[in-house]
Amino acid sequence: MSDLPRKAVTRTAKLAALPLGFAGRATWGLGKRIVGESAELVGRELQQRTAEQLFKVLGELKGGAMKFGQALSVFESALPEEIAGPYRAALTKLQEAAPPMPTRTVHAVLVERLGEDWQELFLEFEDKPSAAASIGQVHHGVWRDGREVAVKVQYPGAGEALLSDLNQLSRFARLLGPLIPGVDIKPLISELKDRVSEELDYGLEAQAQQAHAEEFTDDPDVVVPGVVHQCDQVLITEWMDGIPLSEVIADGTQAQRDRAGQLLARFLFSGPARTGLLHADPHPGNFRLLPGGPDGEDDWRLGVLDFGTVDRLPGGLPTPIGSSLRMTLDGEADAVYELLRAEGFIKESIELDPDAVLDYLLPIIEPAQAEEFTFTRSWMRSQAARIGDPRSPAYQLGKQLNLPPAYLLIHRVTLSTIGVLCQLGSTVRLREELEEWLPGFVSEEGTDEGMEKDLDEELDEGLEEAPAAEA
Repeated sequence: MSDLPRKAVTRTAKLAALPLGFAGRATWGLGKRIVGESAELVGRELQQRTAEQLFKVLGELKGGAMKFGQALSVFESALPEEIAGPYRAALTKLQEAAPPMPTRTVHAVLVERLGEDWQELFLEFEDKPSAAASIGQVHHGVWRDGREVAVKVQYPGAGEALLSDLNQLSRFARLLGPLIPGVDIKPLISELKDRVSEELDYGLEAQAQQAHAEEFTDDPDVVVPGVVHQCDQVLITEWMDGIPLSEVIADGTQAQRDRAGQLLARFLFSGPARTGLLHADPHPGNFRLLPGGPDGEDDWRLGVLDFGTVDRLPGGLPTPIGSSLRMTLDGEADAVYELLRAEGFIKESIELDPDAVLDYLLPIIEPAQAEEFTFTRSWMRSQAARIGDPRSPAYQLGKQLNLPPAYLLIHRVTLSTIGVLCQLGSTVRLREELEEWLPGFVSEEGTDEGMEKDLDEELDEGLEEAPAAEA
């Protein structure tokens, strides 16, 4: 494969081929039906061909087009099965692999960034990439001190290509709609554009990853590889094996699915509380299952990769999220309404019925109501249909709600994580994680009552043991 295509006209032509190709295949499909083939058979073949072209174009372009494909892949669980099926395999491929850049290009970047003698820094370096991401690819190596390492090399021209792709995709958002029905394309692209500069800066990524690696050192549940070396366009971190979450989604055992889901939820909520940072790219390619959890080699830990996109939350997740969630579960419609208005979710110019807002929210937060909840694609699809159907009262109310900029990334990360949980089909004790890590979810009053209860139990135990001690 040639180097990353950088000329705007070349990339635009490739992206334009997506909706044009879709139109062409639709015409082909009509012709097939005229000559007697069943609509169902033609429809499946049409979707399969579209999915294959989508992967081919996005994978070849890398950059923003591939990032767009990765973002879409976590939403497939919200789509009707007849639509999601043909895309699932093609989009999931974007999470783990893409056509590699030539060895000569990789070596040229390493010479430029690490020096002419860059090979002396490694005991081993594999020219064949082990993984490809949206703006770079990863090579396995052995650092000079004997540690296995992952060497992430940024594609030359990735920044220019990333912005070019996303600008072009914005233009085609309306035409791309039929490719992935049910997903609002334009806001997704707009948000991805906002994060471009941070993801291109490997220095920021190294800082975020090292902060997590230090915080989660010796953690029984979560593993984050440490940073070994970083310079412009090159990031070298400790190597991590394990089972990619995409493989667990495809054919993992139920025990693996449940454990992965529990740890994914734990990392989502504990990360900001412990590091002040939210890992903001929760697609399955960024997670691994590793043996050796708290219960031994047969147990599992969660390995976390790629800290190129993070949300900086010095105080952890905002307290109003936990407070509004708790009050919604308690049925406090007026209090929830006032809090949402104060935070900007309901604009001053809008008047809504607090009970209607509560009815809108309750089905969405169903996983937080029970002690454990099984996430399924059908549950996700039912929520998407309820909120996305123009005939639904929930759709009409949802159009009047606002998403404040400060909550934009948190909202997307939460939805994306729920999408992955539904892909896994995990049974998760979500409420347990919320009580432990989400500020505001447990009321101060509830905390005081809990402390008093614990103290009373200790006193009772002491009184029971006292006569025995005297005897």
